[in-house]
Amino acid sequence: MDLTRTSNPVLGKNVFSKADWTNTDSSKMTLSGTINKTALILLFVLASAFYVWQKFFGIYDPANPALALQSVKTLMLIGGIGGFVVAMIASFSPRNAGFLTPVYALLEGMFLGGISAMFEAQFPGLVIKAVSLTFMVFLSMLLIYRQGIIRVTGKFRKGMMSALMGLMFFYLASWIAGMFGMNVSYLSGGGSFGLIFSLIVTGISAFSLLLDFDFIEQGAASGAPKYMEWYAVFGLLVSLVWLYINLLRLLSIFARRN
Repeated sequence: MDLTRTSNPVLGKNVFSKADWTNTDSSKMTLSGTINKTALILLFVLASAFYVWQKFFGIYDPANPALALQSVKTLMLIGGIGGFVVAMIASFSPRNAGFLTPVYALLEGMFLGGISAMFEAQFPGLVIKAVSLTFMVFLSMLLIYRQGIIRVTGKFRKGMMSALMGLMFFYLASWIAGMFGMNVSYLSGGGSFGLIFSLIVTGISAFSLLLDFDFIEQGAASGAPKYMEWYAVFGLLVSLVWLYINLLRLLSIFARRN
């Protein structure tokens, strides 16, 4: 295996090569340590999301939904923008991932709690389906990886990189087109194109989990520094957040079409 190659935009190809390697077993990355940290970080996300969720539905009135949205709007903005900034910093600072990953988890929880509450208010029962599907996809991809049904080879990494770069350019082009007054609502609408596009993006986000699993396995097998556990958890969390948002949007499209 090549420890310097991965297509995950967070877990960059030079992460391991820049890490400070040590010979002490207690200071090395382990699979169990990564799993424990992942469980802890998910609790951070859930706690933060639950706080914003409760704040939204604490004053939610179907006759005046704007009031509830206004009550969590600031928290969502802080969570969304703050999470993006922290993610950018953490991406280039693996050594500080032990501090930045919990901060990122709390901020993303704030954003997810707000957006989940908005979808739930519009489509009751949608959020529990999205959460359940997220964990089902996670476990399914983990099984696929462990069984070697899909192997993370050089070709797979290149294919994922091409898909991710294609999405980035597509979103950028759509954003620029929108600035010039062009109608790009078909991307978020419930039409056939919006549905197909959402299915493709959700599929890519699901397969990106394989890259995270491979990164974790390689790091543990090669005795990477202990702080890389936090960095691996950070990368995995980014993928899970992306997957959940895509599933939430995809389910909302189906709900609107029914």
